[in-house]
Amino acid sequence: MENIMLAKALAIGLGSIGTGLGIGFIGSKAVEAIGRNPEASGKVLVPMLLACAFAEAIAIYALVIAFSIK
Repeated sequence: MENIMLAKALAIGLGSIGTGLGIGFIGSKAVEAIGRNPEASGKVLVPMLLACAFAEAIAIYALVIAFSIK
């Protein structure tokens, strides 16, 4: 029982750490790009949001894996 709980905690913990780092890097680079060229904010926003959505999908996969561990 204890090993199962540890496996669940590691699955969601590592998945969310990676997702947090990924979204942080995406956001920082997007803000940096907009800071260098404010007119490009419209061109940067959509790819940034798509990248954030894909990064969040990794966290959701980690949550599904954590719930599926028996």
